[in-house]
Amino acid sequence: MTSQLPCDAASPFLGLRAVHVVAGLAEADGGPAYSVPRLCEALSHLGVRTSLLSVAGKGESARYTCDVGYDYRRFTRQYARVPIVRALRLSSGLSRALSDEALKADVIHNHGLWLMPNVHAGGAAARTKTPLVIAPRGMLSPAALAFSRRKKAAFWWALQGPAIRHAACFHATSGQEYEDIRTFGLAKPIAIIPNGIDLAEQQGSRIRTIAAERVMLSLGRIHPKKGLDSLLRAWAKVEARYPDWRLRIVGPAELGHDAELRALAETLKIKRISIEAPVYGDEKYAAFEGADVFVLPTLNENFGVTVAESLAAGIPVISTKGAPWRGLDIEHCGWWIEPGVEPLAAALERAMILPREELVEMGARGRAWMARDFGWDAVAEKMQTVYLWLAGRSSRPNLVIVD
Repeated sequence: MTSQLPCDAASPFLGLRAVHVVAGLAEADGGPAYSVPRLCEALSHLGVRTSLLSVAGKGESARYTCDVGYDYRRFTRQYARVPIVRALRLSSGLSRALSDEALKADVIHNHGLWLMPNVHAGGAAARTKTPLVIAPRGMLSPAALAFSRRKKAAFWWALQGPAIRHAACFHATSGQEYEDIRTFGLAKPIAIIPNGIDLAEQQGSRIRTIAAERVMLSLGRIHPKKGLDSLLRAWAKVEARYPDWRLRIVGPAELGHDAELRALAETLKIKRISIEAPVYGDEKYAAFEGADVFVLPTLNENFGVTVAESLAAGIPVISTKGAPWRGLDIEHCGWWIEPGVEPLAAALERAMILPREELVEMGARGRAWMARDFGWDAVAEKMQTVYLWLAGRSSRPNLVIVD
């Protein structure tokens, strides 16, 4: 368990106090590992006194720091060597710290479901009567609920459902996630605020122009819900006609799905494909820089941060309608298609037939879109208006929907 260091006393931030809770922040935890810390950082820049609590993942140690713009505490996971139980990310240290933080907070913002830190957030809010914001982070989508359905039903009845009953507001990152929350039967107010994205210095157009090989990239978790089997079947239909293109699938494998995809690729006699280990940091951005087109064949996403990252890097995107990226068509920077093999094959061909110059122009439009609508400062300002409303300091903002 971590110990409290004297960062609070030196903090210059006054006014609103927000406590964020997320089960884990390892790279393998997906999009929230990027978006939650960046939201906390952007909120702190606005003057919101922000704390972030999480549980250490495999190979991580407990940690406390305030040199990232906000107070961040990572707690030791209990029963880490006990099968099944370790997956729940139990941490009495986090639970106690959350109870202490809730007494001083104007709002508790929980990210994710189905793990014990997400349950503790509801308990702390109830005990202290602190407004609770729940961000499901895609975990109420039909595709997500289909995995381990019985376990989730039992967990909901025993723990997660009672914790969510104390929510004052839900945070959806897209209109699609708003619909998922309502379809699940939850009637509390919902704030629709997207994740933000950072725009790094752009060098990719030069790299993609001089590269002999053209690359179709899919980067993210290698999980059955990502629709990668459909991508392979679609690729098999077009590969022979475009010998200068290669498909890269890059990311952390779950449930042995990488082995399933390799077997499928062999069965389909796909030749120009690689299924690769995850890359992070500079290697991840290098993967984006070296791609001509990004493809997300997912069954369901609440946001799809890799789409935003690709667009920010100036890469056009093919995304299924399982992700909320209608703007790909509106902004003329990609293709927003129905899930399935045939729509994917058609979109791949439409992209692969285009000259590099036209793809670069599409990517530039996508990057401009990200800069205009998805900057972290604007996202944090919207979130701050929700916190002020929940704290009783302002009227309900228009971005909060009450049915």
